[in-house]
Amino acid sequence: MTKKKNSQTRRTLLKGTLASWLTAGMVPFAIGKEKPLVRVLGTHVTLQEPLRKQAMEDLGIQLAYSPGGSAAVLQKAAINPAGFDLYEQWSNSINVLWRSDAIQPIDTSRISYWDEINSLTKTGKITPSAKIGAGDAPHKIINVGKNGKLGSAFTGQISFLPYVHNVDSFGYDTSALPQDLKSQSESWGWLLDSRFSGKVAIVNDPTIGLFDLALAAQAKGFMTFNDIGAITRRELDELFSLLIELKQLQHFSGFWTSVPESVQFMLSNRVEIESMFSPAVSQLNGDNIPVRFAAPKEGYRGWHGVMCLSSATQGRAKDAAYEYMNWWLSGWPGAFIARQGYYISNPLRSKPYLSNAEWQYWYEGLPTQEALKGPDGKVSVSIGQQRSGGSYESRFNNVAVWNTVMPTYEYSLQKWYEFITS
Repeated sequence: MTKKKNSQTRRTLLKGTLASWLTAGMVPFAIGKEKPLVRVLGTHVTLQEPLRKQAMEDLGIQLAYSPGGSAAVLQKAAINPAGFDLYEQWSNSINVLWRSDAIQPIDTSRISYWDEINSLTKTGKITPSAKIGAGDAPHKIINVGKNGKLGSAFTGQISFLPYVHNVDSFGYDTSALPQDLKSQSESWGWLLDSRFSGKVAIVNDPTIGLFDLALAAQAKGFMTFNDIGAITRRELDELFSLLIELKQLQHFSGFWTSVPESVQFMLSNRVEIESMFSPAVSQLNGDNIPVRFAAPKEGYRGWHGVMCLSSATQGRAKDAAYEYMNWWLSGWPGAFIARQGYYISNPLRSKPYLSNAEWQYWYEGLPTQEALKGPDGKVSVSIGQQRSGGSYESRFNNVAVWNTVMPTYEYSLQKWYEFITS
């Protein structure tokens, strides 16, 4: 599809989007008036300059993006809700933000495409046969009850807008994979395998990296958990005793806090295997670094993106924030984010913005018949490649655990920082 044809298609589809906004009584802010400012706090995975520019052009608003490491932005949002209008991160943020009164309920009647959002956040299953996965499955924490507590019963008030989501695992340099592992199924246990000692990195986030390491310890047979989504204090003690011993043996090369840092770890040959998010793999492949995003036999660590409305945001800024939330579900953004391996909650609206080859590779899990480019315009998928883990449905049928704030959250923080600083 040529650039000209893409532009024409996009203009046609945007006319349809505008019509739906008009029907719902919501229109982009008028030209000539002072443009409202929406301050968005989040991580590098969604706070990207092409998205900011396109949203401002489409909506007639000003957007200020403040990306950072996941733990740092969560702390900032929880402490100072007046410092942002929208917060973008992962569903494990919700319990922390809700308990600290940092966010307010979102009214689904103001979400133009609410009826199009699929069943993953509404029932917990992308297909009837899917396993929900341990921990904070998003459908358990999205609805705001009349008692102010979060739960699975729909009320018309939600704690977050469902939008981008994915399953995570780890990435590894295929050129450095030991010969005897090449014939084995990918496993979380590889993160703790002595053959990678000194070349392993983990994401420095106690609600994410903890689960990567717990899955790895269980896969290696070092220990088992009664419920990996609710690890007990005794289990945490046992796990971190093991991890601290490995760290002192210099098994771990580092702990990254942002996607760009994880990319640099691999580019500099500091690591051969690490916790990794899909955009980092896409970027490295675009730079001809042979990194594969694993499909662990034990199942994925699932995450769901959340877009939250600050409890301090009101008036015109709040109206603009709703317009931005609706824009994210309007088609083009979902296609943009698909090219870095992420899904959107109403994928059929994004399908017209993707080529057939892109849709078949990213959503259907089929081998691509043509080279595919990432969001940066570089080729990230070569002809004949097939997405690890298969289709959208196959991948979300196999979630082992979700990013979660456990009942032992405070204790896990203490143990995590003991580990990091040991």
